[in-house]
Amino acid sequence: MAMAALGLLIDRMEAERRWEHNENVFSYFLQELLEQKGIPYSLVESVEENLEDYDLLICGLAENSEDACFKLAAYAGNGGSLINFSDSEKLAALFQCKVENACKGYAFLPDFFEQPVPLRYLRGNIWRREEPSAMAEGELKAEKPDGELKGSVLEKLPFGRGTLWHWNVDIPSTIVLLQQGLKPVTEDGIPAPDGTADIDEGLLKADDGFALDWETDRFLTPSGMPYFAHPYADYWREALYRNLFHAAADKGLSLPFVSQWPDGTSHVAIISHDSDGNSDEAALETAAVLKAAGVKTTWCMLEPGYSGQIYSLLKKEGHEIAFHYNALEAEQGVWGREAFRTQLYWLKKAAGILRAVSNKNHYTLFEGWSSLYSWCDETGIELDQSRGPSKKGNIGFLFGTCFPYRPIDWHTGQNRLFHVLELGFLTQDLNHHALADTTVIAPFLKTVRHLGGAAHFLFHQNHIYEQPAVKEAIKEVIQKAKEEGFEFWTSEKINSWERKKRSISIHAVTHDFQPLAENTEEAGGAVIYTPLPYGCADKGLALEKKYGLPCIRTVLMENKAQSI
Repeated sequence: MAMAALGLLIDRMEAERRWEHNENVFSYFLQELLEQKGIPYSLVESVEENLEDYDLLICGLAENSEDACFKLAAYAGNGGSLINFSDSEKLAALFQCKVENACKGYAFLPDFFEQPVPLRYLRGNIWRREEPSAMAEGELKAEKPDGELKGSVLEKLPFGRGTLWHWNVDIPSTIVLLQQGLKPVTEDGIPAPDGTADIDEGLLKADDGFALDWETDRFLTPSGMPYFAHPYADYWREALYRNLFHAAADKGLSLPFVSQWPDGTSHVAIISHDSDGNSDEAALETAAVLKAAGVKTTWCMLEPGYSGQIYSLLKKEGHEIAFHYNALEAEQGVWGREAFRTQLYWLKKAAGILRAVSNKNHYTLFEGWSSLYSWCDETGIELDQSRGPSKKGNIGFLFGTCFPYRPIDWHTGQNRLFHVLELGFLTQDLNHHALADTTVIAPFLKTVRHLGGAAHFLFHQNHIYEQPAVKEAIKEVIQKAKEEGFEFWTSEKINSWERKKRSISIHAVTHDFQPLAENTEEAGGAVIYTPLPYGCADKGLALEKKYGLPCIRTVLMENKAQSI
């Protein structure tokens, strides 16, 4: 069985033209989507390269010229599978389609998910045919779930000896805008109409630029707690993966991928703390609760911090000491590179650590689009946690994901991918007198468990110490998460594993379905799935179904692969 050769076309000259016109090229985020899953691919930066080398070609961005578009059409006509996100009008014309104005709204993909939900999309890329394809999937609605029907979500168009798969949703742009906001944060956001999230309080924060709808995207728990229920970015990511694996299977090929967690782990939970108030008594109380529960957590430290004995205790008990950058003017904080560096230097010296892996911004303060991520990359911070809710009424999947990902820069930085990972949180200080109660725990855990992601809860030490109800809430989170099979990891552990997992390079599949991979020295326990093509005999091997396809499950064990 052969492995599909996958190419990702992002035309460099066209990207540079768009950057000159102050346009974003979020097609570059397709690289992150593939690398998150460990899917082997090659970047193609011009149609002048040999497209025939690829069984599958994702067209993220194409030059809108007759010559370039003819080469892409010829690739499909000669037997290639072209998966298209490009908005090129001339390419659409070659497939007898017309490009319609972009829109936003909700998509329905009933055959893609076990429990289909309306998927919010933020940028359409609609190609209209006079006669819709008989192999169209899903429905695209404008603005609201019951809005005007704009067409299908995905169309499969036979073309010559090959196939065009065209997405009427710009998946990479939609995911970026869900995860990082609609635009750089320069002003207050629009508050919730029910008064539960007054994000317009005069502080620039991550949630000021969020992309969800207060009415359509929030649900209520039985006790009346509003929360954003759906990680839309993760659902779109899953839809893209499914398309890729089935497109390969359709050609009698396999496209292997790496599972999110090591063998034996299916989903994780993380609890982080922010040391606001810096009370030693609160720290000791929190440490005692965690010791009794047998859980290690991430402690984000705010200057002036704790006394030395607390840091010694945290190290002894295996907790992570992390950074809590303070730019709050009311506390003499400053938003800027030098302030970030100075505070981080203080933390290392005060806590007696050589490096800090993780950061979360005080009050979730956030300005612009990318400056924070640049500072993290410059100073060695490898995982940020600042994208999370600041109010009672905007908790949940506010930024659409429960997975760590590399953020992408704005067009002013040529949409490069940062080194730092972002892993936001779901909620903070449950049972706090001004925040949500514990009825949100169950739906949060259920959704994260279903996706196999990371459920991140924030609890401040001073609230655990001062409010008994909050203390009981953290105990409840731990108990319920353990009952649902969650393992508790620190941010540092998540970051370490994520980078080890991403180092794996799959370069072939053997005749007996074994993946051949490189750079596996530190990734022992990683799981690789090899989907079987349609109608392929399994030779008696045990199979596990993923994305609607039977897969061989292989565990990497000290430079060796073992199918189970």
